[in-house]
Amino acid sequence: MAIEFTKMHGLGNDFIVIDSRGIALPDLPGLSKKLCNRRFGVGADQLLVLLESDSADFRMRIFNQDGGEVEMCGNGIRCLAKYIWDRGLSGRETLDIETLAGIIKPEKSGELIRVDMGAPALEAKDIPVNLKGRVTDYPLEVDGRVFDITCVSMGNPHAVIFVDNVSEFPVSYYGPLIESHPLFPKRTNVEFIEVLNPDEIRMRVWERGAGMTMACGTGASASAVASNLKGLTREKVKVLLEAGELFIEWPAGGHVYMTGPAEEVFEGRIEIEN
Repeated sequence: MAIEFTKMHGLGNDFIVIDSRGIALPDLPGLSKKLCNRRFGVGADQLLVLLESDSADFRMRIFNQDGGEVEMCGNGIRCLAKYIWDRGLSGRETLDIETLAGIIKPEKSGELIRVDMGAPALEAKDIPVNLKGRVTDYPLEVDGRVFDITCVSMGNPHAVIFVDNVSEFPVSYYGPLIESHPLFPKRTNVEFIEVLNPDEIRMRVWERGAGMTMACGTGASASAVASNLKGLTREKVKVLLEAGELFIEWPAGGHVYMTGPAEEVFEGRIEIEN
């Protein structure tokens, strides 16, 4: 069968979007591995599948390059919202989108999209991490090196690590070692952060199941929360990424709000096995 898709990205974090309402797509994990392959498929960090919802305006399922389904993606939900608005699928300025992390609410904000990411989870059992209580500056030894990690869930797990020079840090070496460390029962996303000043941080990321990506919206949110918890940044912070910036707000310990762009690259059709 032939399916239509749209290639999109949020700050270089790229996605294949498929409107699966009324279409029975076989083997979504296998389809994601095939389509996201950068040599033999379309190429993307993740597959986003748009579905009907009984509890919200729409439902989003998210599959990584490795076929694993994940709870939430901040850049992805901005792209899905743009897809919906650009095609006139909803006239609402604020959308309710069902995810495995709950109902997420993207809204139009000029040329950008602002997303209510919900409240961060800070207790180890809720992230999850095989520890007790909050995980702030926990010394994690990896390959003979000790990292002080601060863990946050934005519907998906994150381990945030502060370094002096993130541009030179070997993310591709330590990222997979930390992602699959036994401390994390569902693996983890890993953010490496350099605090520039109380209003700006620079971030590089190793995403669970996708590898090193150019941006991560939930990761930027988790990093802003971790920086604030450690007293390094204020409630509003600009997160500098390889291809641009995200704006994160965490007012008075409530919900996290992420604002950033979403872009459509091209549309296409591809044959898949039934």
